[in-house]
Amino acid sequence: MIINFFAILANRYFFYTYKFPLMNTTNDIRLRLRFYKDLNENVDALRQKFEKYTTINSSDYFVKIRGYHIWLNIKGTKKAYWSPHLHLELEPKSTTETHIRGLFGPDPTLWTFFMFLHFMIGGTFLIFCGIAYSDYVLKTPVRNDLIVMTLMVIAWILLYFIAKQIRSNGHQQMNDLEALFLEIIAS
Repeated sequence: MIINFFAILANRYFFYTYKFPLMNTTNDIRLRLRFYKDLNENVDALRQKFEKYTTINSSDYFVKIRGYHIWLNIKGTKKAYWSPHLHLELEPKSTTETHIRGLFGPDPTLWTFFMFLHFMIGGTFLIFCGIAYSDYVLKTPVRNDLIVMTLMVIAWILLYFIAKQIRSNGHQQMNDLEALFLEIIAS
């Protein structure tokens, strides 16, 4: 049985006959782990605690502060390519209360590399979609184009599983960064 996908997609009224379900806005996929915390402490006093920690020469952690944005990074022998960092954003709710937004993320270099790979795979897929459509219209074989498109989908799925593995490798270090964060705000 041969399914002609291009003939289906070339049909002028294909998308009008299918009813797309509405997106459920309560379902969301968290790509990066987030947390929120409210403290009964002034935002400037809380920032001073992080500045005080920067004076301690820790061999495992590095703290960078820019305004009310704080980054906790792993350094030294514990740092690996999959090591996460923690970005904290301090927001004043009132003069005596602070709202903290925490976001765990991958190393920026690794994230940039993954985005580059995603764009390359997506671009290759789209280019070969166009070539396959042209070959179909010209009545030439599209087998090689479909093989490349299938390989790009497999590579995209492989990237997803690699990213999940990297995130699970860094899980213990995320716990360490969270413990450091809680230690600093408790001081």
